Amino acid sequence: MDTLLRDHGRGDVKVSNAELFFDLVFVFAITRLSHTLLEDLTVAGALRVGLLFMAVWWVWIYTTWVTNWLDPERTPVRLMLYALMAAGLFVSMAIPAAWERRALTFAAAYAAMQVGRTLFMLWALHGRDADNFRNFLRILAWLVVSALLWVAGALVDDHRGALWVAALAVEYAGPMLYFYVPGLGRSRLSDWNVEGAHLAERCGLFVIIALGESILITGATMADLPWTGVTLAAFGAAFAGSVAMWWLYFNIGAERAALRIEQAANPGRLARLAYTYTPLLIVGGIVASAAADELVLAHPLGHVDMASAIIVVGGPALYLAGNLVFKRVTAGWWPLSHLAGLAAFALLAAVATQATPLALGVATTGVLIVVAVWETLSLARAPHATTDSTPSAKPAPRKRRRGHGSR
Repeated sequence: MDTLLRDHGRGDVKVSNAELFFDLVFVFAITRLSHTLLEDLTVAGALRVGLLFMAVWWVWIYTTWVTNWLDPERTPVRLMLYALMAAGLFVSMAIPAAWERRALTFAAAYAAMQVGRTLFMLWALHGRDADNFRNFLRILAWLVVSALLWVAGALVDDHRGALWVAALAVEYAGPMLYFYVPGLGRSRLSDWNVEGAHLAERCGLFVIIALGESILITGATMADLPWTGVTLAAFGAAFAGSVAMWWLYFNIGAERAALRIEQAANPGRLARLAYTYTPLLIVGGIVASAAADELVLAHPLGHVDMASAIIVVGGPALYLAGNLVFKRVTAGWWPLSHLAGLAAFALLAAVATQATPLALGVATTGVLIVVAVWETLSLARAPHATTDSTPSAKPAPRKRRRGHGSR
């Protein structure tokens, strides 16, 4: 069989059209998650949606790692992606009722994606990359355990939450514990020889998908409302908030992070931190903010209860916190503008229930805009810097070493 693997040595690993097509399923998944959050705007409902979101992200990022090695221009790889898309549609369709009548559909489709994709990767690696083959044997062992927990949780009503939390804990702990398996040992970060530019671009595209959901909600909700001064103000705040979110991630952080992972001596370590775990905060913040935009547009002058305050303030705050961590991991210091923005969100949270949804939405958007402008002006004043930093922080030492994943 001809190899199904990309040639990383050429240094031109690009995002393929097949990968972009695969992402369309996750546009649907993000939509279902934000609508499900709005339909059950309680602490318990938010926790349930949060767990489902973590599963959706995990199946996407694992597939992204796999397509970093596999060549989507090869027909077998494309067919594998199409099969994952079909299963992903069932995962997405089941989301609103995943904790009730569609539990088994969600769990079985999700487990099939995780295990099936790993088996395909083992087939592609067999006889070609012994180290990565053993790496994926370990990954398979962890995913089989989590798959059993997902399905078991779907089959019982009383302990579903506990079993699904355990399943997710197994999957998220795997990379941190280097997929240790008795008899097979543990993986090494050098086994995760990734093409950094590809992984950075893929994660940036997922952020775009999530921001696109926010735009879709804003437009669709506004289209069904009377266009009064109040609703237009809510629309403006929602749209400006989405623009500020885009600016905060893409204006400085995304490009710098892509360059850093390309030049890293061990890109697997940076990829695990910056592009596997950290985006959970960023994308989760966008999902919550999209739900908040719909809430503000639908009830701009209504009452803000605790649940509403949590998503209207908490969504943008979570997004900003994710960018803070992302820039800390990829740049080596804490942006002062982001820390100040989180402090402002804390103040808004303290008075949130005294404001109207519109006033709160305008205020949170204002914070994001101020942070984006602050960071941009800091860069303009210090063109050799990459972002503003805290007075006590020092930039990470610049090392240009060649190693796995460098070009």
